[in-house]
Amino acid sequence: MNNTHKNQVLAYLKTGKTLTQAEAIIQFNCYRLSAVINCLRNTGYEIVTHIERNLSGNGSHARYELKTF
Repeated sequence: MNNTHKNQVLAYLKTGKTLTQAEAIIQFNCYRLSAVINCLRNTGYEIVTHIERNLSGNGSHARYELKTF
């Protein structure tokens, strides 16, 4: 995994925004968002996963959010 992606995703989530895989590809050219999220979780960040229905109505995808206290 790319450390740059980890830093970019973390900085983005720290702004209070949420992120999906499709958004990560567009914004950071990051094709392995779930691996980045897993790494961040392993370093102590509490990241919540929200499961959303796809716009087509078929299937679902994850939206990640950094939990704030």
